[in-house]
Amino acid sequence: MTRVLVAPDKFKGTLPAYDVARAVALGLRRVHPDAEVELLPVADGGDGTLDAAISAGFERVPVTVAGPTGEPVETAYARQGTTAVVEMADACGLERLPGGVPASLTASSRGLGEVMAAALDAGCRELVVGIGGSASTDGGAGLLAALGAVASPAVPDGGAALVDVSALALDALHPGLADARVVVACDVDNPLTGPEGAAAVYGPQKGALPEQVGELDAALSHWADVVATSTGADRRDAPGAGAAGGVGFALVAALGAELRPGIGLLLDLLGFADRVAGADLVVTGEGSLDAQSLRGKAPVGVATAAGAAGVPVVAVCGRRLLDDDELAAGGIGAAYALTDVEPDVDTCMREPARLLADLGELLARRHLT
Repeated sequence: MTRVLVAPDKFKGTLPAYDVARAVALGLRRVHPDAEVELLPVADGGDGTLDAAISAGFERVPVTVAGPTGEPVETAYARQGTTAVVEMADACGLERLPGGVPASLTASSRGLGEVMAAALDAGCRELVVGIGGSASTDGGAGLLAALGAVASPAVPDGGAALVDVSALALDALHPGLADARVVVACDVDNPLTGPEGAAAVYGPQKGALPEQVGELDAALSHWADVVATSTGADRRDAPGAGAAGGVGFALVAALGAELRPGIGLLLDLLGFADRVAGADLVVTGEGSLDAQSLRGKAPVGVATAAGAAGVPVVAVCGRRLLDDDELAAGGIGAAYALTDVEPDVDTCMREPARLLADLGELLARRHLT
């Protein structure tokens, strides 16, 4: 029997990963109704990470936490045994900003720490933390506060206020951290501060004006001094310290976390190696197949893992900006864009599921016997 594993990332802004997989599967079954088609939506540590874990069989555990500007939001973590998957984007990321209004100086990572604390309270001792899609540039100060760290003097949430912190006490951190392992999905190697740091590179993407970038960078530099005094080690230049507005720094410096490439970490968590074994074809994809895709994004991660198992890979996408040679370099044998079946871009944005089913039918005729 023909067996296909459908493992796409989300089409950002139009369709969640599970809906992408379901639509492709519908088209595959039109041509091969007897095929065994398994859905395994994936993510790389940003938005969609939580959903990917739940789709793979993890239990959704609801929790209410502080959003990026302090308002309560309903989020969750995903649990399997003593392992919890936590997603920053869903707790206190950019999409949680009220009205989408940036809060460059005051947005906080506190909500992520609150989700982690809830998982620890429930007995989870391996925390897999996706930190993509953050709204804050607070050096992880909010996260640490939610886990029991105490700054002196007490300051408001947000990166700008860090300049006033003179000391940090870590002796009251959540007791569950003592025997917990924290693994972070992180795809950048930026330091915390400087021209390649969290404020300079990512601050403008979160609405920071040029003068605010300088203010945040100075505050993060001071924060790094304070944390170094508290921990005995200066980790501001650790690769990935600048991830998620400095959340990477806090997790490494104060919690001893391990940073790993996002898609590889998630594929391990989802048991991809076992699921791909014996498949005849893997279908992956994301909204835009472009140069960024080749730098460790989900489709290439899937293709690399499938290639190691000797299984061919094709991709679906909203738009394709890579030529055949570039696709092949990423381990992808062929790619099909929505515009291959519908030239009108507005229609593609409005009806991605219908068109993905058509693409599923197309690739089934071309790649399955």
